[in-house]
Amino acid sequence: MDISKGLPATQGHRDLHIWITENQEMLPVPEGAYGNFFEEHCYVVLHVPQSPKATQGASSDLHYWVGKEAGAEARGTAATFVQRLQEERGAVTVLHREAQAHESDCFRSYFRPGVIYRKGGLPSDLKHVETNMFNIQRLLHIKGRKHVSATEVELSWNSFNKGDIFLLDLGKMMIQWNGPKTSISEKARGLALTYSLRDRERGGRAQIGVVDDEVKAPDLMQIMESVLGRRVGSLRAAMPNKDINQLQKANIRLYHVYEKGKDLVVLELATPPLTQDLLQEEDFYILDQGGFKIYVWQGRLSSLQERKAAFSRAAGFIQAKGYPTYTNVEVVNDGAESAAFKQLFRIWSEKRSRNRQLGRIDKLIHVKLDVGKLHSQPELAAQLRMVDDGSGKVEVWCMQDLRRQPVDPKHHRQLCAGNCYLVLYTYQRLGRVQYILYLWQRHQATADEIEALNSNAEELDAMYRGALVQEHVTMGSEPPHFLAIFQGQLVVFQEKAGHHGKGQSAPTTRLFHVQGTDSYSTRTVEVPARASSLNSNDIFLLVIAGFCYLWFGKGCNGDQREMARVAVTVISKKNEETVLEGQEPPHFWEALGGRAPYPSNKRLPEEVPSIQPRLFECSSQMGCLVLAEVVFFSQEDLGQYDVMLLDTWQEIFLWLGAAAGAWKKAVAWGQEYLKAHPAGRSLATPIVLVKQGHEPPTFTGWFFTWDPFKWTHDPSHKEVVEGSPGTALPIAEITAQVNSFRLSKGPDNGRAGAIALQALKGSQDSSENELMRGPKSGGVSSTSASMNGALPREQLMHQAAEDLPEGVDPARREFYLSDSDFQDIFGKSKEEFYSMAIWRQRQEKKQLGFF
Repeated sequence: MDISKGLPATQGHRDLHIWITENQEMLPVPEGAYGNFFEEHCYVVLHVPQSPKATQGASSDLHYWVGKEAGAEARGTAATFVQRLQEERGAVTVLHREAQAHESDCFRSYFRPGVIYRKGGLPSDLKHVETNMFNIQRLLHIKGRKHVSATEVELSWNSFNKGDIFLLDLGKMMIQWNGPKTSISEKARGLALTYSLRDRERGGRAQIGVVDDEVKAPDLMQIMESVLGRRVGSLRAAMPNKDINQLQKANIRLYHVYEKGKDLVVLELATPPLTQDLLQEEDFYILDQGGFKIYVWQGRLSSLQERKAAFSRAAGFIQAKGYPTYTNVEVVNDGAESAAFKQLFRIWSEKRSRNRQLGRIDKLIHVKLDVGKLHSQPELAAQLRMVDDGSGKVEVWCMQDLRRQPVDPKHHRQLCAGNCYLVLYTYQRLGRVQYILYLWQRHQATADEIEALNSNAEELDAMYRGALVQEHVTMGSEPPHFLAIFQGQLVVFQEKAGHHGKGQSAPTTRLFHVQGTDSYSTRTVEVPARASSLNSNDIFLLVIAGFCYLWFGKGCNGDQREMARVAVTVISKKNEETVLEGQEPPHFWEALGGRAPYPSNKRLPEEVPSIQPRLFECSSQMGCLVLAEVVFFSQEDLGQYDVMLLDTWQEIFLWLGAAAGAWKKAVAWGQEYLKAHPAGRSLATPIVLVKQGHEPPTFTGWFFTWDPFKWTHDPSHKEVVEGSPGTALPIAEITAQVNSFRLSKGPDNGRAGAIALQALKGSQDSSENELMRGPKSGGVSSTSASMNGALPREQLMHQAAEDLPEGVDPARREFYLSDSDFQDIFGKSKEEFYSMAIWRQRQEKKQLGFF
């Protein structure tokens, strides 16, 4: 059976396919029910990237999800299906085992704005599923930060606590109760899930109310008490967050797994830093990430029997280690490893297509000279780490006595190794002025110097109204664009030799090493003036009492020589003499203290790992950094309350949402991330601070698409809540419905999962399933009149609230127009109108007499 041919066709989730166990079969799940999981079942989720790019891999991900109440029969059915599907898709599939409420970040990343856990399972007779979509009462416990989940809990005040969010779902009325200890970002994400539930399960025809403060929401509290009763005693304290921090994740071990006779041997092989050559293609390995996650790596020449036993071996390993049974397992094949697996190694090189990769790098180096392409192709700017050619405006400040002092423009290209600097670069891109502030830090800078550098950067940022992209760079690890703004003439003097030496006399003999071959990579650094500092493959400048020797080693090339002649002008504008290795005059060696051996080995360029970028949400727990990864990320994953970390390996970007409250911790989080990384990352890796709305192309180029106007009118959580007009349905009517529900509820009616069941089975013949879509704006939508059909325009336009027909919500009167009247009056459909920003909706309604 070719399972892949039976993949369900989808639209919004073109690359996602889901099956559920039912009576020893696997049924495809309709897209409308994606994100709903019944705890008595198992699911199989297949993700097939349609457009692989920098943010995505070519490998597919196949997930085997087990509900906490799933029986042996369901587990066996799903396991068999997974094995067959994996065999058909081949070795390019990464296999995952997921347990309810303990899913991997990869799994949770598919479901925005969150997953919903349903009690029970599918009934055997689906023909009698309740069709009244509004006849429901349930309480959902919403928790999580970037990855949100909602779990059905007991309909009681005993389920509540101060630190989480709860949604009381009454069918026509949905009340989100925010715990007093919840953060603004948690409230916003909870509200996004609430709106998603309303739109998917009620067709938009339900009111949403938000309780941020019980005292300020008496009507909503009255409704809640009519269902839950009076609350006795105080609420429980906030539940502790069980997230594992990055430091715990870094505790990894690599094991070699093999058979010896009839015994299975698990031998510890290595601890960090791990190297790729430890993995042999004929063998089988387990990589234990501190009990947080178990990876199983299968060599391409490993036996079929070993491949089939991957999950069982991982389960045995988990049991032997005493880890929880829900520990996540990921099975990767040789040549199709996930980005998360690759980054556990010091360096990872793709063994395939080596020649094609080298050709691609050469092409990029050639293309980078075309600055126009950097502006029109942000993905190219990101890969080259260049926003432009460095021809913009440059301002430099030197940190002296913990304050910044402006540097004379004629000395901009001269830095002193004993100081720290601020370098402001101003450029134009697509008609807009943009800024990058480089914070250049000397080696072994003191804590006071670093604090002063950051403080002065904040002052400059305030002067430019938060528009500065701040990039923290360390001497010797400058990014190519920083070098480019000095046009290949950057010279770093020793501590007592530069123009910032406070009157100190310069030594009569100085030696400079020219590093690089073009303006995008060249820096000239002063080194100890002795023969052992030389290298046969490089170029050096020897200055003796003002006279300069330009020394060319035998192994240097023409590009190096050309750039050296440009760099030497910063140090000496006259009295220059070229010296070839082996033809030095006697006083050349005398100045260096006599002849001495020096290296002649060619310095190979550092290999850039072929690793995909990774995006994480950052937060702090008990003083430790906690990360939640967003796999297959997009711009939609960046929220105004977020601090996000984008790791491109050569740089660390910290993206700060406009309403993020912890932005001052961002750089420290980036440094902690590098320190804890199991691959042994360089602590000199540049860290770039980017604020929402001021993203450079070196950041946006890592995203599949980028809309620079996306956040122009993005309302805050407070604006969304305050924009809600209140409860349209009378309190008495809602409480009457609550009482009616209690009296009419039979043994099967009112099942919490009834709505999702109907979507799951695709009951196209149900009249209630053809729901008219309601407003999707930030406010509470009305329901009472929308069920009674459209109203004439003259009863709605230019009418006082008291003159409107009974049941019409005055704040949503335009919604009661027929579709044709709405199109005629507003010049657009209701769907287009309600997708606009709230302020723009109000403006148009005022102009047309609907406000």
